Amino acid sequence: MSLLLLTHRACLGHDPGPYHPECPDRLRAVVAALEAEEFSDLIQGEAPRATEEQLTRVHPLSYVEAILGIRPEPDERVPLDGDTMMSHGSAEAALRAAGAAVAAVDAVMGGEVRRAFCAVRPPGHHCEPARPMGFCLFSNAAIAARHAQAAHGVARVAVVDFDVHHGNGTQACFEAEPSLLYVSSHQWPLYPGTGAVTETGVGNIVNGTLPPGADGAAFRALWERALLPAVEAFAPGLLIISAGFDAHAADPLAQLRLREPDFAWLTAALCAVAERHAGGRVVSLLEGGYDLAALGASVAAHVRSLRDS
Repeated sequence: MSLLLLTHRACLGHDPGPYHPECPDRLRAVVAALEAEEFSDLIQGEAPRATEEQLTRVHPLSYVEAILGIRPEPDERVPLDGDTMMSHGSAEAALRAAGAAVAAVDAVMGGEVRRAFCAVRPPGHHCEPARPMGFCLFSNAAIAARHAQAAHGVARVAVVDFDVHHGNGTQACFEAEPSLLYVSSHQWPLYPGTGAVTETGVGNIVNGTLPPGADGAAFRALWERALLPAVEAFAPGLLIISAGFDAHAADPLAQLRLREPDFAWLTAALCAVAERHAGGRVVSLLEGGYDLAALGASVAAHVRSLRDS
């Protein structure tokens, strides 16, 4: 089955600075992994820029204008918080990252493909409606979900997040909206300090926590017991994945012990839910993952499963 791969060179232009974990080499590692011969059948496309209308379905116009108005000189950076920086190319990269998410929704809802993967950065799941944080400038998954509703009439959209960090931003965008579901597994305790199982929104937020050192067996058990049934019961018309790979055992920013087969297993399970409720339609967006070798291998496992499941 064909799968759409969306990316853009502009996403390399977001440069948070030397030694920053969310570096351009992350995207290079992902693209290199997907250039393997086994992925020669992927349909490749360039991410467009998100429009103001698309961004302001989630973010206030004042916030969008403020972020896009920050254009440092080459070799300069503007800190937005302790770990979120903007460089000369950051605004353009953020527009392309959000635009990829929107274009992927259009492709799967328009019947061009059933599944899409967006190899983009900066990531998005920590960005709240009016607050950048955690390396994130726009809430890409939330923008994609709102676009699916506004442009394609999808009644219920689910965002499923397996990044090792809780997606506080996506949760903040969704927590009062019963037509949107957010389901997350993440290490606890860990940055950003949100994601307790008691955080349930209007019944549309489902958080599952894993202790430091938890392995793939614990991860799979959590999803089988609590998280996949929540997605199944919601019966989404579109499933969006916040695909972070920093729960890998090799990742330097957390302490879970997942391996590539664990990401492939969950991807296949989510595709099965999408087959039952959403015509197989899945859009996946790159979030975290900071060991370059592990990131490339994990993305390959994820994309292989997206394509073949």
